[in-house]
Formats: sequence, C-alpha cells, structure tokens
Amino acid sequence: MRTSYNGRVLFVDLSTEKIWVQTLPDHYLSEYLGGRGAAALLLWELTGPETKPLSKKNVLIFSPGSLTGTSAPISGRTTISFKSPSTGGYFKANVGGYIGIAIKHTGYDHIVIKGKSNKPVYLYAGVDRVEIRDASTLWGENIKETNRRIKKELGNDDLEIACIGTAGENLCNFASIMCSYYNAAARGGGGTIMGSKNLKAMVVNPKGGKVYVSNPSDFTAAVQKGRDASFADSHAEEMKLWGTAATTDQMCDAGLLPTYNFKRQMLKSGAENLTGRHLIEGGYLKRSVGCGSCLFGCHRYTIIKEGKYKGTYSEGPEYETFASLGANLGITDSNVILKANEMANNYGLDTISLGGTIGWAIESFERGVIKQKDTGGRELKWEDVETLFFLIEVIVKREGIGDLLAKGVRIASKEVGKDSYKWAVQARGLEQSRVELRGAYSYALAFALNPRGPDHLTTECLAEFGEGFTKEAPEIIKKITGDKKYAHPYLFEKRAEIVSWHEDIYAASDALGYCAFATTACYGVDEDVLSETFNTATGLDLSPQDIMKAGRRIVTLERCYNLREGWSRKCDVLPWRLMNEKAVDLAPKQPNPAIMSPENLGRMLDDYYKLNGWDPKNGFPKKETLKSLGLGFAASVLEEKKDSAMDSLPESCQMG
Repeated sequence: MRTSYNGRVLFVDLSTEKIWVQTLPDHYLSEYLGGRGAAALLLWELTGPETKPLSKKNVLIFSPGSLTGTSAPISGRTTISFKSPSTGGYFKANVGGYIGIAIKHTGYDHIVIKGKSNKPVYLYAGVDRVEIRDASTLWGENIKETNRRIKKELGNDDLEIACIGTAGENLCNFASIMCSYYNAAARGGGGTIMGSKNLKAMVVNPKGGKVYVSNPSDFTAAVQKGRDASFADSHAEEMKLWGTAATTDQMCDAGLLPTYNFKRQMLKSGAENLTGRHLIEGGYLKRSVGCGSCLFGCHRYTIIKEGKYKGTYSEGPEYETFASLGANLGITDSNVILKANEMANNYGLDTISLGGTIGWAIESFERGVIKQKDTGGRELKWEDVETLFFLIEVIVKREGIGDLLAKGVRIASKEVGKDSYKWAVQARGLEQSRVELRGAYSYALAFALNPRGPDHLTTECLAEFGEGFTKEAPEIIKKITGDKKYAHPYLFEKRAEIVSWHEDIYAASDALGYCAFATTACYGVDEDVLSETFNTATGLDLSPQDIMKAGRRIVTLERCYNLREGWSRKCDVLPWRLMNEKAVDLAPKQPNPAIMSPENLGRMLDDYYKLNGWDPKNGFPKKETLKSLGLGFAASVLEEKKDSAMDSLPESCQMG
C-alpha cells in the first residue's frame, strides 16, 4: 500500500558517483514519524565523533516531512540534517518553499548525500532518473543566476533547486542552502558542507510524480478539521497580514528588542520601520508568499521601486533579518535592510549569524580589539550603512578582516582574545537569534538546551507571554501546567514543563512537515490534529500521546548525539553577556538583576532534567529513560562517556 511516507532513501556518494536506493525499516516512521525524526536516527547511524564536519564522511540528509506533498494544512516543510561546522554537533535546518514537495513527488522520503566530488557538480533527481552533472561553469555564480542558468540548461522552469552561493563555495562557516531562490535552510553551515563537497546544487524535477495517502476520505476530513481550527486561531489573521515581523515595534516598546549586539533592549526611534506593516504602507510589498499548503502566507516578497536601491528585490525580510541586520546594528532605514537582505540571500548567508558577527566586529572595533590596520583603514561603526555593506562583501569573499569574521564569532573571538568572548553573543558555536532571554525565562531555558545552539528553531515558547501574545496562550499554559498563572515570562516555576511540551510538539511538527507556526505561534494544529492527519495519511494508528512521545524520543536522540560528541551539562549555557551583563534599557517590570545568571539558569535546568529523567549531575538521560523511549542502543554508547563528561569541555562549548 502506498502512503505519504514509504521510507525510500536515495543515497548519493559524490566520491565514487555511486547512486542507490534503500528502504528503511518500519520503525523510522512508527517511532520517529519520518522527516526530522528519521533523519536524526540516520545521522546517528551514518556519522559519529570521528566525523569531521567538512570531511567527505559527513552527510547532508534532505528529509521532507512525512505529510509534505499532501494537502495537510500549513505543511510542506523539509528538514536538512548534518554535523555542523559551526557547532561540531547535531544540526537540523528547516526550510519551506516547495523543495520537499518536489522530493516527495520523485518518490523519495530522504536524500542522503555523502562523499566529495573532485570537481563542481550538481545532483539531478527526477522520477525517471538520478544523475550527477558537471557544474564547473556554475561555480562562482550567485543564487539567482544559478537558478536561472540551471533551468535554462535543462529547459524546465518547474524545477526545484537547492543551491549555494559564493559564501558556501568559500566555506564561510554560516553559509546557507537556498531553496526556490529565497527559502533558506540558513543556520549551522549546511551551505558550507555543500561547498566542501563541491556540490553547487541539488535539482529536483517533480514532473510525473504523485504523493498518496492511506485513507483519502478520512484524510480529507482530518485536513478540513485542521484548516478550520487554524483559521479560528486569533493569531492567524495577524500572521497573514503582517508576517513574522508583525510586532517588532511592540517588542521595542516593551524593551524586548535586542539592539547594539544585545547591549540594549530597545531602539530610541525607528522601530516602526522594521515591521510587516511598514512593508505594506511603504509600498515595498509585492505579494505575500506561502510555503506548500500554507494557509497564512507569512513570507513577504518585496521590491524597492525608487531611490538609491531601486531594483532591489527578494523575499523577506523576516523578523530575524530586520532584527539582526537592522536593530542589532542600530539601522532603521528599511531600504538599507532590504538591500542587505537581498545581498545575503543572493550570496547564501544566514542573516542571523551575519548580523551577530557584524555586531561583534563593530563592538570589537569600538573597544579597540579590532583596529583600523585590521580593516584596511575603515572605521566600523554602529548605525552605519557603509560598515554593513563593506562587511558583507569581505565576509563572503573572505578578504582581509572578512576571513576572520567568516569563521563566526566563537572562533573569531578566540583568535582575537582580549576578553572579546564576553560580547560574542553565541553559545556552542552558534550566534544567538534575536530573542531577549533576559526577559523571557522559558526561552532562556530552551535556548540553553537547544542541540543546535541558542536559537528558537527547536522550541518556540511564545505561549509564556500569555494574553500579551495571543488570547489562546493562557489556555495553552493551563493545558501544560494546570494553571494560567504561569503564562508570565518572568517566572522560574513550570518553565521545565513549558519548554518540554513545546520541544515535543515542535519535533513532531517538523517530522510531519508542519510549519512550527501551526503549533507554537498559532495553536489550531495540536497533537489531536497531528495524530488524526498522520494516521489517515500513513495507515498507522498513533494516539495524540504517541505523537508527543515520539517528539520526546526525537529530542532525546538529538541530545544523545551531542553527548556522544563529548557534550554534557556544562554545554547547557547561554552567551556570556546574557548571563553576566544587565542591558542598558530594561523591559518594564523586569526583575533585578536583569540577567539570566548561571544560578538562575541552573535552577531551571535542574527542574528540566528531573522532569525528563535526565541526570542533573551531567545532563545525561538516565538508562531507564532511554529504554522507556526505545533508545536503549544509545544507552550503551553513552555509558562509557558519562563518568568523564564533566571533566572536559568540547571546543565548541568553550567561551573564554
């Protein structure tokens, strides 16, 4: 029986040019839900501590969700898994657009790429054939031109392409994989891995393919149930109207917008220019764009029609880009940010890490740690357009100071020294996304535990803001904790429960191919909807509780991957600045001291470990916990590591 997930894996070895197909055992779906979950198990099996991120032994695993390609509402997303050059550990990037739908139409549920080509190539995957093709003439081209030329060469405008730009080719440590021109699998250096393999692009031709579901009539009913629930959510309309940057100005007013490299929590003026509303009222919005079967269309397609940057066009900026390349640097001119966003997308750069790196560089210059002799005579300044554009160019080309900055702020601060780690806003090698953790305690705990590093894309804890976020949020917190009173960002109590629930449903959402906004920003798609839609598409019979347990299994396996790499509780930290420095401008009613101190963080970590059956001494899941989740195979591997885990600190977890 054909279903929405059949466990077919396309393997491609670029070193030998061997291509083959394998079918995964049933438990990759029944226990790991396919998608992100199955990919985590594959990554565990295919790589290990001996695997260097930029070696030919590392793998890239493209994994559409188990419901991607169906009409499941707000689905269609794809997880890309690898061992990260940024963190040295487990990483999953997640991307929308249509690349995953195309992969599913070719008949594959995962594409695993390993090895390294001796020349630039691209992978072509269609329903009828798979081949490795020469890409020598494409090497050096940007994202837009790469897409244009491949489609022209193959005579097909309907191809879906995942490719890298100059940043990936030059092994910038935070190069992204760009899909469908503008959809970015941005974080962690997936584009860097493609560059290290001499893989310019993966080209997918969906023509002639089809995605099936197990029970079409019941599936249709489940889809409609999910659609109705999503449309009824109070935040859905705001997402549709304004996109992810709907509330940037409100965050600023509340003192929750990180600015000037997290030294401040607000802008003195201009935050209204960094919003989705401004994109519409300023005449920049060309159209709203949705991924797959999205109901919201939160992505913005923007263009500048006049002035110095006339002709600039790209998708976005999203909130994180407005915050990283705008507020973070004290820049509020939306024209400048749109231009910088276009440059980053076309070069293939993660805008979060890019903005974090530029912020660190400016502050290092301000403090005299980086000098004019290092920058070719240029001053690096806040609120300065030329500084922004100059640093983007030299980072991509790895010229001068750009060669240092292309390594990311962890390595750059280590090489520069002079206490510059204190303003390197990163942990475990990843530059932090733009969430003010000194004003959101669930987020702080989630960021410290995130196997990727300190960002929001394994756990969105927006519900902790209660009615200040959306009217459904207090009910979500009551569902998790038993009482609405815990819907408050400045409480330590019940943060473990809040984070765990959000982690579990987020992992399940990723595995099925749902956008996380469907379950953790809007709340129409809950575990009941996930269960019903999953079962009718795959022919399985998992209860809502089974779905959430599978989410916990995925989260725990990802934790185990990093523990196998030598990580421990000592890695569960936040950037030094956020644990030790009080921001200049504080959020109203924020407790003193307005830091997320190691002691306060440790208190929440203890609660989380105990709740989930992990050892508070070292952060290792207990043997009985692993066995109860069906992860006994990891228990034996980790047993020999746990006694020595706290004696050393992996390089990516080191700060000073």
